[in-house]
Amino acid sequence: MKNFKTLLLIAVFTLGVAGVANAQKIGHVDYQRVIDNMPETRALSTTLEKLGKSYQNEIEGLKKKLEAKVQKYTAEQATQTEATNKQRAQEVQVDKARFDQAQQAAYQEMQKKQADGLKPIVEKAEKAIESAAASKGILYVLDAKSLIVKKGEDLYSAVKAKLGLLKDLPKPQQARQ
Repeated sequence: MKNFKTLLLIAVFTLGVAGVANAQKIGHVDYQRVIDNMPETRALSTTLEKLGKSYQNEIEGLKKKLEAKVQKYTAEQATQTEATNKQRAQEVQVDKARFDQAQQAAYQEMQKKQADGLKPIVEKAEKAIESAAASKGILYVLDAKSLIVKKGEDLYSAVKAKLGLLKDLPKPQQARQ
């Protein structure tokens, strides 16, 4: 009897939720596609690429200096005193630590610039999606990537119009052909 009541309660709850869900207007949008096709995102990407190349050149320069120093010290090791070799080994360790620190600092700076740059882009996209949904009377907007069945209204074209989105970037497989 207790199981029957539980099953009945579950059935009533499921039917009730299904009825409420059908009464609500639901839409979907490919959120990542919106973000990727915003002019601001592409500008940020270009800026980050330039900054990344700059850091990469700087780090490669430090690496070459370190490798040259190690080669020089290794070649001269037999002709130097033990104290000089110890001092040189410590010097190489300090330079290696500086190199590692520069690498880590560059990575952290790139991550920070990306996060700072994406924040206003995400906010703008969310406001546009919210506005497009409100203009169509849609109460719930889901990310299209996570949906298996997409019977709700697709808001991408409405959001595209509000944000003035750029043409979709080619997918990686398309770019190779």
